[in-house]
Amino acid sequence: MIKEAQIEFKKIEDWLTTEYGQVHSGRATPMVLDGVQVELYEMMQPIRNVASISIEDPKTIRIAPWDKNAVKAIEKALTDSNLGLGVVADSDGIRLIFPALTTERRQQTVKILGQLQEEARIRVRKVRGDFMDELKDLPEDEQRRGKDDIQKLTDTTNANLEAIFNKKEVEVMGDNN
Repeated sequence: MIKEAQIEFKKIEDWLTTEYGQVHSGRATPMVLDGVQVELYEMMQPIRNVASISIEDPKTIRIAPWDKNAVKAIEKALTDSNLGLGVVADSDGIRLIFPALTTERRQQTVKILGQLQEEARIRVRKVRGDFMDELKDLPEDEQRRGKDDIQKLTDTTNANLEAIFNKKEVEVMGDNN
């Protein structure tokens, strides 16, 4: 049961890390493109399936479609996605330019990060509650040991979530370029 709890808690940490990767922090990161779908060849597909993505410099991502005819479709998908990034197309591909964040925008972004962290904590409490409920059918000493183990995992997971938040907060607030 402890292994199952560890797996569930790890999924929550991974979810938060993925969500934070999609939050614009003023630095070029390909993860912001994870949610963008391109309509190409009469179907929706992720950008990474139709183009190579590379970081040109700390503020710019280069998207080079494998099919040069896809540039317009990718440009449209990026524009429609409202990522808040500059989209510049040329004959070979697209540059995504990450604007510098204002202090106000940085503070708004940190609030969003906090909301995501709180959602992760709620998930942790739910998983903890589910595993605590499973312990009720065990003998008293096994219950006590199980509760202690689940609580230790919960505390460790919450500390990990806090560390993930703090790292992203520094990234957002500390980028003054």
